[in-house]
Amino acid sequence: MSAATAPHQLWEQIDAWRKAGERVALATLVKVYGSAPQGLGAKMAISAGGSMVGSVSGGCVEGAVVQSALTVLEGGPPQLVAYGIDDDWARGVGLACGGAIEVFINELPAPGENDYPTLLHAAQRNKQPAVLITALAGPYPGKTLLLTDGEPAAGGLLELLNDDELTAVMRQSMVLQPARMQLYDHDLFFDVYRPPKRLFIIGAVHTAIALVGFARTLGFETYVLDARGAFATPERFPHAHHLLVGWPGDTLAGLDLDASSYVVVLTHDAKIDNPALIQALAGPARYIGALGSRRTHAARSDDLRSLGAADEQIARIHAPIGLDLGGRRPEEIALAIMAEIVAVENQSQPIE
Repeated sequence: MSAATAPHQLWEQIDAWRKAGERVALATLVKVYGSAPQGLGAKMAISAGGSMVGSVSGGCVEGAVVQSALTVLEGGPPQLVAYGIDDDWARGVGLACGGAIEVFINELPAPGENDYPTLLHAAQRNKQPAVLITALAGPYPGKTLLLTDGEPAAGGLLELLNDDELTAVMRQSMVLQPARMQLYDHDLFFDVYRPPKRLFIIGAVHTAIALVGFARTLGFETYVLDARGAFATPERFPHAHHLLVGWPGDTLAGLDLDASSYVVVLTHDAKIDNPALIQALAGPARYIGALGSRRTHAARSDDLRSLGAADEQIARIHAPIGLDLGGRRPEEIALAIMAEIVAVENQSQPIE
């Protein structure tokens, strides 16, 4: 699989290897100095047979990581390995000048008692939030604690932390992005798994076709909603995860919009757009955007006020939608919308 392997795909492969009796090592990017091709928490898994899935550096140091992982699988201890110590070495392995990374490599447990890989994979399938905490150093390197829905679920660290330490760990787990924490003599890495991001596209218009493609590439679960059955057809949207024909305002009411939800309104038809916007504004959606000029949005805002929306709610709407890339074609508009969504997504926020 490629460096763009989604977390659930990586854990599916891990699950398959473990069920087949293969020993598996997990390599996780736990520290970045300067610049690096991948973000914190990037992973690759390596089987004892030498197969691999995922990436920690986009191909720069994967060969060296595999060799270290095989050493761990031959009975060696967990390893915290640094790559890119100086500029010359960084250039030699393909890192940006001055960039360096730390990768933690440990063996996953076999299926059975305290089986956090199976529980983590199940949480992902069930769209539950989870945090995997791993000790990188100190007296218990490689020991883990899995939290699902904010509660301890499995892992050897649960038995080793005292009450004060466990309380601190639970508090730190509310940080959205992967993070590292020094707790007494434990050097802990917090790896956060969120429910899938969901993109709700109101209007099965031409721009929506390209937008679904961009969103899928970036790991979003896609929903296309429209009351017009002639537009919302499987032939036009074979790549959408969900195609829902009906009044979007009514449909959204049953889809439990949360802080991992993104809503894009595209039809230019007030009787379709405005009820959907009212429904989206009533919840904690991470992003709400609406197509149209500033003049169109001013008129829309008056309509939304008449439907009961407060000014602070209307201010949440990104309109005109998308970053200004200067494009006018549907595909260019879709790209601008997706660019703005990515910009919003990458603003750090706490887990709701």
